[in-house]
Amino acid sequence: MNISRRAAMIGGTSLLASTTAFPANAFDGPLTDIVTGSEEFWTAVDAYIYGYPLVTMEMTRRVITNVAEAKGSRGPMGHLIKLREYPNASFRDVTAPNADTLYTTAFVDVGDEPWVFSFPDMDERYYLFPMLDGWTNVFQVPGTRTTGEKAQTFAITGPNWSGSLPDGITQYKSPTAIVWLLGRIYCTGTPEDYAEVHRIQDACKLQPLSTWGKDYTPPAGKVDPAIDMKTAVRDQVNRMTAVEYFTLLSELMLRNPPAEADAPALERFATIGITPGQPFDKTKFVPAFEKRVPEIGFARLMLHFKSSDIENINGWGFTTKTGVYGTNYLQRALVTAIGLGANRPQDAVYPTSRKDGNGVFARSYDGANHYVVTFKKGQLPPVRGFWSITMYDENYFFVDNPINRYSISARQDLKANPDGSVDILIQNKSPGTEKEANWLPAPKGKFYLMMRLYWPDENDPTILNGSWVIPSAKRID
Repeated sequence: MNISRRAAMIGGTSLLASTTAFPANAFDGPLTDIVTGSEEFWTAVDAYIYGYPLVTMEMTRRVITNVAEAKGSRGPMGHLIKLREYPNASFRDVTAPNADTLYTTAFVDVGDEPWVFSFPDMDERYYLFPMLDGWTNVFQVPGTRTTGEKAQTFAITGPNWSGSLPDGITQYKSPTAIVWLLGRIYCTGTPEDYAEVHRIQDACKLQPLSTWGKDYTPPAGKVDPAIDMKTAVRDQVNRMTAVEYFTLLSELMLRNPPAEADAPALERFATIGITPGQPFDKTKFVPAFEKRVPEIGFARLMLHFKSSDIENINGWGFTTKTGVYGTNYLQRALVTAIGLGANRPQDAVYPTSRKDGNGVFARSYDGANHYVVTFKKGQLPPVRGFWSITMYDENYFFVDNPINRYSISARQDLKANPDGSVDILIQNKSPGTEKEANWLPAPKGKFYLMMRLYWPDENDPTILNGSWVIPSAKRID
C-alpha cells in the first residue's frame, strides 16, 4: 500500500464531505478496513478511475441517441444533431454545457466502416469540429484555427480500417469505434445570427462511406425503453456497482481498445478480472468492494482538483491539460466528470471557480451575496475566438433566471467604467436596468463559475503558459 495515497485520502475527507458533488455516504463507516486493506482494493479504485471516461462516453451515447429522430439535443446514431438555440436550464445530457456556440454533433460507430462529414464555407465565422474517441481524447480538430474557413470533407475511419478514399476527402483515423463529433459554431444569440448559423448547419452532411455519391437519408432510430432518459448521465454512472461498471467497461474495450501506453495499468487490472478483449471475470473481484470502489473512486478523482495539474490563480482552477491525456488517468476522469467534451488547450481553456477571490477568507459562492469580476482597461482575455463566463449550479448545470442568460461575454455589449475597466456583476437579483448588460444571474444557493477562453492568442501566449492574471470574483457585500 502506498502510504502517501493513504494519507491523501484521509486528509481529503473533510474537503470531500463539504460538497454535494460527492456521494453522501462516500466516507460512512470506518476507513481503516479500506485504507489498511489489500492492494486489490486500490487496484480496483485505479481501474474505476481509468475506465470512467469510456463508461461515461457510452452512457452519454445511449441517452443522446435513444430517440427515433434528431430533435433538440438528441438524435439517433449517425444523425446530425443541430442545436437551434442555446441549451436552457433543463438540459442534463452533459455537464458544463456551452451557451456561446450552437452545437452540431453526432455519435457514429466507425468500427465497421468510415463515416464522411462535410461542411460549407464558414465565411469568417469561428467554428471547430473536434472529434473525441471513446476515451474522450480529441484525436482531430478541424476548425478555424487548424484548417481555415473554407468548405471541407473528411472521413472518420476506425482503428482497424484500411482502404482508399475518393479524391478530395481527408482521412481522420479514430483509435476507437465510438466517435463523438462535437462541433461548435459561434453565435451571438440574436434571431438574425441564429438564422445564419442554421443555414450553415443545414449545409452540413454526414453519411457512411458506402453511400458516398448517392442520395442518403439516415434511418430512423430504435428507442430502447430500458434506457433511463431522465437521470443525469453522471448520476447514472456513479450509481453503478463495481461489478456493473467493470462488466460494461470490459464490454466496451472490445471495440474501443486501450492505448499501447496503458499496458502497465492493464497488467495490474487483470488481477481483478479486467482484461481487454475478454468479459469481466468477477470471480477475481472481492464482493465486499462492490459499493465502496465507486464511492471512493469518484471521490478520489474529484480530489484531483487539489493536484498540481490544476493551478489556482485568484480563486480559479486553471489547467491546460485537456483534450489529450496520455496516461494521466486522474486528469482525464476529472475532466470527464465536470466538463465532458473539453477541447485541446490550443482551442479552449476553461478556468473554473468554486470560491470567491477573497484570499484566506475565501468562501463558497452563494447567491445571497454580490460578487464582481473586474477586467482592467485593455486587459480583457487575449483570445482570437471568444471568451465568456458561464454560471452553473453546484452540479455543473445551467441556472434558471429571469433573463435566460447563462453566460456573459462581449456580445452583451458590456458597459465600461469611466476608467475603461469592465465589471461583471454576479448576483441573484438584477442590479438595475442601467447595469443589466453586465449582469450574470446567480441562483439563490451555491454556484460555480467557468470561464471559456476559445483559441488563446498565439501572439500573446500568456493563457497557455499560465501567466495571464485571471481577475478574481470578489465578494462585495
